[in-house]
Amino acid sequence: EVQLVESGGGSVQSGGSLRLSCVVSGYNFSGACMSWFRQAPGKERDGVATINGGCTAPNYADSVKGRFTISRNNAKNTLCLEMTNLQLEDTAMCYCAASGSYSGGPACRSTSSMNYWSKGTQVTVSS
Repeated sequence: EVQLVESGGGSVQSGGSLRLSCVVSGYNFSGACMSWFRQAPGKERDGVATINGGCTAPNYADSVKGRFTISRNNAKNTLCLEMTNLQLEDTAMCYCAASGSYSGGPACRSTSSMNYWSKGTQVTVSS
């Protein structure tokens, strides 16, 4: 069974930092795009950042550009998201996801393109 196990969520003050990690098992996603999504209460689940199988051309939502960094280690089957200068509007449930069909491109930021999901971890920002 394919599993994505996420960790690193928690509470942080405005301006602080958190690092999310996602470990994948049951499938080799080294050639597929992987992405981070988040969902705030009452909102749709939106793409935050994505990275292709070759670890090139990472893409970020406008709201997090310059603050978040996505990375992956294919040898360790891990995906990470470094979040800095967190703001109140960053409060959300965060998910990592992997596509079984796409290796890169705009589709990797769409929920409909993702085949496998983590259970999610809560990120709460306060001040």
